[in-house]
Amino acid sequence: MITAFIFFVHLIFALIVFTKKWQDENTTSAFLNLGLVGILFAVGWSITGIIAKALMDTEGFGIYFDRDTFSLVLLSIAEYFFYRLYYKDLFITEDGKEKQ
Repeated sequence: MITAFIFFVHLIFALIVFTKKWQDENTTSAFLNLGLVGILFAVGWSITGIIAKALMDTEGFGIYFDRDTFSLVLLSIAEYFFYRLYYKDLFITEDGKEKQ
């Protein structure tokens, strides 16, 4: 269940980035940013999977929080901070204040 929620959040974020770049720039930029999000997700999940494998067993902390879910949570935390820096225009309003 947690894994499905994380995938859903990534899908919504990818759609937001695609739509924002398509409206502000052009279709090519939107597809490039969509590819960036997809590649960072795939590569990041592989890297955090290695970290999770070193830290815990396959069973993890229970039926809903196994090693794959733990690696996705680590990935989501790392992506949050990266995307917060990379996509500043998505997090700042027109009057220059940061969105909460």
